[in-house]
Amino acid sequence: MTFTKMHGAGNDYIYFNCFNKNIIIENPEELAIKLSDRHFSIGGDGIVLICPSEVADAKMRMFNADGSEGKMCGNAIRCVGKYLYENGIVKNDEISIETLSGIKKLKMVINEGKAVAARVDMGKAILNPKDIPVLLEGDSIINRSVAIGRKKHRITCVSMGNPHCVVFVDDVDSLNLPLMGELFENNLLFPERINTEFVQVIDRTHLKMRVWERGSGETLACGTGACATVIAATLCGHCDKDVATEVILRGGKLIIEYTDETVFMTGEAKKVFVGEIDI
Repeated sequence: MTFTKMHGAGNDYIYFNCFNKNIIIENPEELAIKLSDRHFSIGGDGIVLICPSEVADAKMRMFNADGSEGKMCGNAIRCVGKYLYENGIVKNDEISIETLSGIKKLKMVINEGKAVAARVDMGKAILNPKDIPVLLEGDSIINRSVAIGRKKHRITCVSMGNPHCVVFVDDVDSLNLPLMGELFENNLLFPERINTEFVQVIDRTHLKMRVWERGSGETLACGTGACATVIAATLCGHCDKDVATEVILRGGKLIIEYTDETVFMTGEAKKVFVGEIDI
């Protein structure tokens, strides 16, 4: 099978062109587990299937490294847009992509015929705990004190098509993220598990973030997590609406704009290599 390895800010996936009728993937969950291994296979945060769609230019299905299917991935969708444009599947720089969290619209940044980045309309933020889901009362979870592990943490919960829990800390680099991330991901408050962002406020337009993604562990970037981070920072008084905010991740930077109508995310998309593997 032919594949393309791409990443957005270091969030790397293995992409399969399912427009190609010769590529038939019957068990993507098992394939994601097998191919994501960084020692014995290609290695990545999961796999992404680029498929035909009846309602958009293409459909994206993404599977985490543990085989679980995600509803949305902000970094992966930029790479899907890049693939569609550069392979002539979509000839316009405006691309619509169907996901499990709805149809997302991309505006590709073109440089010398290559799609080097994309601005994505990520849709409205979801704050209702039942829709995230989070097993806490109220209309929203903003700066709420809860016990996770043996400590109290102030959390803000947001869904951008998948669930996020944002925690503000003084020094994000000193965290024992594997310990903290697993405590949050598997806490009973989060019935579908949770992606957790630990965030250090630099100033009103710059945030530094590390992310623990459910099903993958720590990744170098998370697009929906960066969106959730800026939303949480705004709701907690650290940032402002309608202002471009830079989120600094271990794999790069993303620009997020949080408005009353939607959330925009802008970031790079890079192809690493194309290869073949026997399945």
